[in-house]
Amino acid sequence: MTTRRAPGPLVRLRALAEPSGPAPGPTGRGRLFDAGLALVVLVSEIQYAADPDPPTGRHGTAGLICLAILASVPLAWRRRYPLAVLWTVLAANMLTPGDVTRLTFYACVIAAYSAAAYSPHRMAATGTLVVAVLVTFTIGRSVPHTPFGVEPTVPTQYVPLLISAPLVMTAVGLRTWKVRAAESRMRLAEVERRQAEALRTAVEHERARIARELHDVVTHNVSVMVIQAGAARKIMASSPELAREALLSVEAGGRTAMGELRQVMGLLTMDDPEDPELEPQPGLARLGPLIDRTRGTGTAVELSVRGTVRPLPGGVELTAYRVVQEALTNTLKHAAGSRADVRVDYGEDELRVEVSDSGGTPGPAAATGNGRGLIGLRERLAVYGGTLDNGPRPLGGYRVRALIPLERT
Repeated sequence: MTTRRAPGPLVRLRALAEPSGPAPGPTGRGRLFDAGLALVVLVSEIQYAADPDPPTGRHGTAGLICLAILASVPLAWRRRYPLAVLWTVLAANMLTPGDVTRLTFYACVIAAYSAAAYSPHRMAATGTLVVAVLVTFTIGRSVPHTPFGVEPTVPTQYVPLLISAPLVMTAVGLRTWKVRAAESRMRLAEVERRQAEALRTAVEHERARIARELHDVVTHNVSVMVIQAGAARKIMASSPELAREALLSVEAGGRTAMGELRQVMGLLTMDDPEDPELEPQPGLARLGPLIDRTRGTGTAVELSVRGTVRPLPGGVELTAYRVVQEALTNTLKHAAGSRADVRVDYGEDELRVEVSDSGGTPGPAAATGNGRGLIGLRERLAVYGGTLDNGPRPLGGYRVRALIPLERT
């Protein structure tokens, strides 16, 4: 077992130097504002430096103007390089004589606020102010001149930094609030994006489900109708009565198809209060009519049920019904004239549905198959943890077998 070592001092110092947040990108309006602010501060400081009256009159005007330029011009870049601007202004402040600290006072306050508000290195900005306060305090004690002849409680050179400290703390708090607000907005946007994605996925799943329902309904009923209509056409001249019965079967199949289509399409208009009530989705109890319609095409179909017949969840019964429907539809398409067996086995912990045929000749509709029916069945069965096994039988014919797990009652 390996033990994790505590980070060394160099690692901790490097962590303190890391940015605590992203640097704000200056906008054109912000840059214009900063340039105007720097110009206003520069003009104010030059006017103060050029005043011949004390205390500025006791110092060289050119030197004070240079300090004013050094302290005010960098403010034009206070958003882009806030920490460098702070260091420059503090250097100008330390070079300013103790009796004319007003010369760099406003620039110092603005630079301190800007470093705390805009610098991603907030720890470095705060530490710079602390060090500057200590250094300035030491230098201020050695200044021989005292304004107005009165020894102040706090050295005059120390006053700007004392005023800057609460501003820095306020700016740090404001920046922290802004960062947290931005993170909250990002989290909210992420939640909204995930909800939209989940809704889009649900819509896609619902469309796929409705598409499977339409495929199962239309394919089976239309296949039956095509076979019966073709039989009626062949015997219309020789056996009008048999042709009439075949056409009646076509009509009945069409009505059944229309009813099931209304049932499926009704899922899309459930919010319409004027729609009539929908019938329940087909289940294993309706296998009889399904097999009768298949027999009407001339295909012999036998149904056998094993185990204890009991009600099952609606989705399971619908899935089992669709398995039988799709398998019989494939029998009509690919094995015309064959014999089909449908077996339903109610086990204690699973439902087994098997449809097999004896093989035959492919019908005219065989070329239209694309395999989507079996793919849809696998997707249906996967919802309930079921499996589908399909393929040719060893002695001829084709078999489709589905297993659906059941919960013990």
